[in-house]
Amino acid sequence: MLASSKLAGAVARMGAKPAMSQASRLPSTMLRSAARQPTVGRNGLLLNQARNAFVASTIGAPMQSRGVVAETATAAILAAGKMHGAGLATIGLAGAGVGIGSVFAALINGVARNPALRPQLFQYAILGFAFAEATGLFALMVAFLLLFAY
Repeated sequence: MLASSKLAGAVARMGAKPAMSQASRLPSTMLRSAARQPTVGRNGLLLNQARNAFVASTIGAPMQSRGVVAETATAAILAAGKMHGAGLATIGLAGAGVGIGSVFAALINGVARNPALRPQLFQYAILGFAFAEATGLFALMVAFLLLFAY
């Protein structure tokens, strides 16, 4: 348990750095020390050695990936701005979901009050659904434009 917590802390520190070089990667001796712990008892269904090998393989693989790599500070700020803008643009998708839910809630409420108006209310509900869905698709389109067009 102690070696895996050290390994997770090291991975968190490595993720905080802007760019990883060969010298800043986690030394392989730390990965091997996690697998050298004795198998004294059981930890759930796995032995300690098997658990530590699993932790080393699952944490070691994502550590090698670099994610978004920017060459200059300006490019990094631009990439961060794109991602923040796309995230903010997707808030409109939540509004579309709420709108669709309220349209069909009103349909159910209207049909429960007056079942004879069901065909006319259903047409209005489909129209409201289309408008709410179009709003959500516009928000999604703006998010993709921010990410991939600029």
